[in-house]
Amino acid sequence: MPNTRRPNRGPSAAAENRAALIAAARELFATDGFDAPLTSIAKAAGVGQGSLYRHFPDRVSLALAVFDDGIRALEALAADPAATLDDVLELMTEQAIASTAFIAMVSATDPRIMRLRYQVEALLEGPLARAWEAGLVREQVTTEDLVTALGMIAGLLAKIPADMRRETADRAWLLLRKGLEPSAAPGR
Repeated sequence: MPNTRRPNRGPSAAAENRAALIAAARELFATDGFDAPLTSIAKAAGVGQGSLYRHFPDRVSLALAVFDDGIRALEALAADPAATLDDVLELMTEQAIASTAFIAMVSATDPRIMRLRYQVEALLEGPLARAWEAGLVREQVTTEDLVTALGMIAGLLAKIPADMRRETADRAWLLLRKGLEPSAAPGR
C-alpha cells in the first residue's frame, strides 16, 4: 500500500492539515460512527498523529469542528422566520442520515457537547413556537422532546445500511409525528 502521508512542511501547512483532518473525520464519522479510530482519521488525512493532536487534543474537539458547518446551517435555517419546524427537523434528519455520529455526539455527556445540545435545542425554539401557534404540534412538546426524538431516529439509523436510512427515517418520523400532533393529546 502506498504511503499517503505528505512530507512535513512545518507550520505553513497547519491550515491545510486541519482542513484535511476535518474532511477525513467527517467521512469516517459518517461511515464508522463517532467512535471511528483517531489513527484512521489521521492516516486518511495524510498526516501524523502529532498533527492530529496539535489541532484537536481529543475526539470531542475534532467532532465539534466536523459538525460546526452543520450547526451553522441549522442556525441559519432556524433563524429564517419562514422556516417551519418540519424544515428544521428535515435538515437535522438529513444530517443524521449522512452521519449518524452527529446526533450520537449530541447525545453524549461531555460539557462541550452538552453546550452543543443546548445550542441545538435553542435553535429549535423559534420553529417550535411557530408550530404551536399554527396548531401543528401539542403545546406540551418541548425542544428537548424533539432532540430526544432525533436521537432515537439516529440510534436506529446507525444500525442499518446507509441505503435504507432515508426510508427508515421517513417511517420513524411518520410514527413520531402522530405523538406530536394536537389530536394525539390526552382527552381529545
